[in-house]
Order: sequence, then structure tokens, then C-alpha cells
Amino acid sequence: MTDQTAAIEKPVLRPATPDEIPAVLALWARAAKGTSITDDEAGVAALLARDPECLIVATPAEDPAVILGTVIAGWDGWRCHLYRLAVDPGHRRRGIGAALLAAAEERFAALGGRRADAMVLDDNALGHRTWQSAGYHPEPQWSRWVKPLPA
Repeated sequence: MTDQTAAIEKPVLRPATPDEIPAVLALWARAAKGTSITDDEAGVAALLARDPECLIVATPAEDPAVILGTVIAGWDGWRCHLYRLAVDPGHRRRGIGAALLAAAEERFAALGGRRADAMVLDDNALGHRTWQSAGYHPEPQWSRWVKPLPA
């Protein structure tokens, strides 16, 4: 095992910084299924301004400028919401996603959260397997209702 592989297996997990927004968006374009109306620099900047610790990134220890994965661990004071769990396709199956989820769940526990939910596209089979293996399950009695707001 190379030193680089060892570092990637135990990534550094930390909050994203505003200057990393372009790299985060580039990762999501490569690794995430689907896009959201807020997947742009203004949307991510607003997220970080509101809660600077909610966007967790995984980086290799030897190169903190490389973003290997992300998860948004949003807390509104009542519920814990998970979004944009994404791992670079070239670095999957190395525990990065599991480490990101563990960090998100630790954040929620420290904030007093009692249950986490995740937004997962219905046709995202890889995502379904990932979330199920982490102990999450769909609640078929709920549907997401949305309405885009004027800019």
C-alpha cells in the first residue's frame, strides 16, 4: 500500500471554506447524481454563510487542496438533514463516504439531533445501496413537495 492510498483511506474531514466552492461544485458535477437549483456558487456561499460547519469535506492528508468527498450536514434546530454525499469516482470503495457520514452524525449528536434524513433520488441505485448499508431506509409514506422561489 502506498502512502497516498493510506492517507486516502483515512481522509482529513473538516468544514469546507468559501474559497473551495469551485472545487466542491466540480466534485458534485463529477460524482453526484442529479443537480439542485442551489448547486451554484451563490447557493453554496449562502449555505456556508448560514452555517460555516455544515459542509464537510474529505481531503487527503498530504494535499488538503484536493477534495475527495463531501456531505452537507444541515441542522435547522429541529431536524438533521443530509445532502450531497458525494465521493470522487476514482476514490470510491475506500471508506470515504462512511467517514463523511460518521462525521455528519457526530455533528448532529453534538447539536442535539435525534434523527437524520437524507435526500436520495429515486433512480439512484448506487445511492440507495450506500444509504442502506449505513443504516438508513426510505419512508414510503412521505413525498417531497417543492416550489422554486423567485430569485
